[in-house]
Amino acid sequence: MDEDVSGRPGPGGDGPPGLPWWILEQLPVPVVFFDRRARLVSANDATLESVAMKSEQLLGLRPGEVEPGVVIRGAEGLEAAVEEVIASGEGRSYETLIRPDVGREGVWTAVISPVKDGSGHVHGCSVVTLDTTEQYRARARMTVLNEASLRIGSTLDVGRTAEELAEMATGTFADLVTVDLLAPVLAGDEPGAPEPGTTIVFHRVAQHSVLEGCPESVLPVGAQHTFARESAMGHVLVQGEAARFTVDEEALRLWEPADPERVRSIREHGIHSSVVAPLTARQITLGVAVFSRHRTPDPFDDDDVLLAGELAARAAVAVDNARRYTREHATALALQRSLLPRRTARQQAVEVASRYVPNTAGAGIGGDWFDVIALSGARVALVVGDVVGHGVQASATMGRLRTAVRTLADVDLAPDELLTQLDDLVLKLDREESVDPAGGSSVAGATCLYAVYDPVSGRCTMARAGHPEPVLVRPDGSAAHVPLPGGPPLGVGGVPFEAAEFDLPERSILALYTDGLIEAPGRDIDAALAVLRDTLTCPTGSLEDTCDAVMTALLPERPGDDIALLLARAGRLDADHHVSWDLPADPSVVSRARKHVAAELERWGLDDVVFTTEVVVSELVTNAIRYGGAPIRLRLIRDTSLICEVSDGSSTAPHLRRARTFDEGGRGLLLVASLTECWGTRYGPTGKTIWAEQALPGA
Repeated sequence: MDEDVSGRPGPGGDGPPGLPWWILEQLPVPVVFFDRRARLVSANDATLESVAMKSEQLLGLRPGEVEPGVVIRGAEGLEAAVEEVIASGEGRSYETLIRPDVGREGVWTAVISPVKDGSGHVHGCSVVTLDTTEQYRARARMTVLNEASLRIGSTLDVGRTAEELAEMATGTFADLVTVDLLAPVLAGDEPGAPEPGTTIVFHRVAQHSVLEGCPESVLPVGAQHTFARESAMGHVLVQGEAARFTVDEEALRLWEPADPERVRSIREHGIHSSVVAPLTARQITLGVAVFSRHRTPDPFDDDDVLLAGELAARAAVAVDNARRYTREHATALALQRSLLPRRTARQQAVEVASRYVPNTAGAGIGGDWFDVIALSGARVALVVGDVVGHGVQASATMGRLRTAVRTLADVDLAPDELLTQLDDLVLKLDREESVDPAGGSSVAGATCLYAVYDPVSGRCTMARAGHPEPVLVRPDGSAAHVPLPGGPPLGVGGVPFEAAEFDLPERSILALYTDGLIEAPGRDIDAALAVLRDTLTCPTGSLEDTCDAVMTALLPERPGDDIALLLARAGRLDADHHVSWDLPADPSVVSRARKHVAAELERWGLDDVVFTTEVVVSELVTNAIRYGGAPIRLRLIRDTSLICEVSDGSSTAPHLRRARTFDEGGRGLLLVASLTECWGTRYGPTGKTIWAEQALPGA
């Protein structure tokens, strides 16, 4: 009988002689020998104990077999590895996961080494099997953490970050993952610690399962649900540490009265183990993540609890960053929206439509703005401006400039004069910010275009400070840029601005925009301007549709600069909405002026305001005759309000004051101010106009 390689009698004759059998018997790890035919010829006691078999049952088996033709599940590739070592004479290792149908489940590494004689002839190979389950699981945990660092927090969106945690942990660590955030987190706020006896409100923001459609969850994403502070979920939230729960029948009986639907789903899907981990960042708990197993047979162990806590902590940092970004972004956008007009001014001079698109950098806000300002005499001012830079600083500066433009517009400055005053303001702001120890972006370089349109005369006066020229689309469908004198940007100083005046045909469209609409990396500006003109001339249903068409044609995929677009379709006030009279500088004409006004108001059907208007006209005409001079002109305009204007040839500014008891004059403008909604003065090349507005009956 041949002796096997352990020194014991064995069936084979190919094993190398000379190795004492008691050395193998004392090794604590399984060791087997295969001959050149890859047949098992020897095994030590550790091997027999690991498979609970006798040596006679193992002899002659192929690698991985537990009986002839039956291979251990997970060891299907061991025979090929053994044959490779015997053929090549080079050792190698083979790692496999052994399932619990034979022996205990675990990860085993087989170290396969050739057995040679003194001449180098290979007689077979030895296989030393090592239990590397713990090392394998440690590597798997490190892999999960590494994947988490790469996949979680790829965006600054709270919901997406929670989804990334659920998707990443499903399959690699758990079979079902749900993520619930406290209600204030979704609004960007910091949640407070729950008080004893209170109910904690959660929002389900993400869930993912190895089963399609996540049937284990009884809540849809977006649903709100609650837990008592004294519950297991509340305890984890308050303590701030991950906890492991064995889901057995005793636990289910305790949970069933409070949440029978969830208990039913747990029983139906066989959930047997869960880990609840708080999402805590900067000592603020934002929510909880629940990891559950039902397809994975092994329950969570202590190491899994540590891993779940680490995953939740990493996700919490990303969620907190997204939450803080959400809050800061909402604040910045609220600032931006508060500085832009929410609705157009009440006027009938033009029909307007507008678009504002923030840049994609930073907080997504900047210094572009537009405005529509109702002026005296039914006129309207159209404004578009651009402050250099982006962010809150540029947006705040834009707000200051927009307020300044509105203030200057209220005193009825001509466009070129208004830009001159605005230029001086920018110079002062720039000097203030240059000495500010906190620092700030320079205001110099801002641009602005200011236009005033009179629907009575159809005239438009416009001036620009370093801003792109507007496009005028005439009623016949032709489009061209309006040639304007090229003023410097605001803040340069020392260079006067010039205005251009032209007729604006009724139903024509004036397009005002900022440079972000036509400028983009790699874009030819002339080509972009041609696209803008062509798009504006395409027939659409409304100005809103035209705005959409322009943005579709020219909006970059990721705008690097803010974009403001303002479209205005010119209207006209026909002869039935305004009337004027030239008056001599004679006190006797006052009564005649009152009669003219009364007759016209009756023709317009405004009998209710005849008396008030007669008083206003009497005071204004008397004031023009006494303190002004020829030529005197009286005009009534019926627009969104009733406007009464008296022009004279003097540039002397009227002042509102309270007359003393024995004063014979000084009460006229005070009386006008008390009878009308508003009044004011504007100046022209040869004099001034005092105007007053009254609300129309029923307005």
